[in-house]
Amino acid sequence: MVRERKEGTDMDRKLIIDGNAVYEIDENCMLKKQMEGKEADQRTEEKEEKLNIYKMKRTE
Repeated sequence: MVRERKEGTDMDRKLIIDGNAVYEIDENCMLKKQMEGKEADQRTEEKEEKLNIYKMKRTE
């Protein structure tokens, strides 16, 4: 696997060569998707916590 970085452009990209396959990865896009995933996970945890509190109040 060979990694090269294109510089002088607005976007950070990696070029990955794997045998006959060539992949160009937009690092900014990947970072954005990771952040969205973390935010979604955090919202899910908050919803589960509220649901647990609600369940606790109903059983008291």
